[in-house]
Amino acid sequence: MRGIKGMLWETSLLDADEGIRFRGLSIPECQKKLPAAISGGEPLPEGLLWLLVTGEVPTKEQVAGLTKDFRKRSKVPGFVFDVLNKFPTTAHPMSQLSAGIMALQTQSQFAKAYEEGIHKSKVYKGGKTIPPDPKLDYAANYAHMLGFTDKKFHELMRLYITIHSDHEGGNVSAHTVHLVGSALSDPYLSVAAGMNGLAGPLHGLANQCPGGTEMDTRCCERGRS
Repeated sequence: MRGIKGMLWETSLLDADEGIRFRGLSIPECQKKLPAAISGGEPLPEGLLWLLVTGEVPTKEQVAGLTKDFRKRSKVPGFVFDVLNKFPTTAHPMSQLSAGIMALQTQSQFAKAYEEGIHKSKVYKGGKTIPPDPKLDYAANYAHMLGFTDKKFHELMRLYITIHSDHEGGNVSAHTVHLVGSALSDPYLSVAAGMNGLAGPLHGLANQCPGGTEMDTRCCERGRS
């Protein structure tokens, strides 16, 4: 469907000349208007999420409230790590991510509520693991749980997650999540399906190019061309 108008997507627009816009705001405008963790720093992804969902630029207090809510939900049950630790060391990270999401699905509030008869109109559309830090924002916590403590890397992750929060709706992973979710599959099943789509060599696999494999290099070259 390259070049064919096939969908309406309100949250973001990827223009061939201007680049990506979120709710009409370019990346530099988002960097200027969205709340940051440090003065003059990169925007917090929580702020971009607020903008995407509501269409409004959030206040610093609103973003702080969202960060606080994320912290409350950041506990990962031990059995999820048990599942991941059973994988062979050669398992692809995307396979592990998908399996981890599927393991979390056993605690899906969506699935539980639907089983109890809630109407679909009321459903909201070295071997060690590093626990989340309750003092950190979402992006910094993500970096922290990956094992990075450098504050500059925290800033990089804030920017990276912010500008990757939405990318129109027609890419493989986003389309897959919408498609699976349209069957009223709960968010864990839908996101896991999106991760499997994202793992393809013509999509998000390009993100692992620093690994240096021949396939990854070819994918990046195709993307640049």
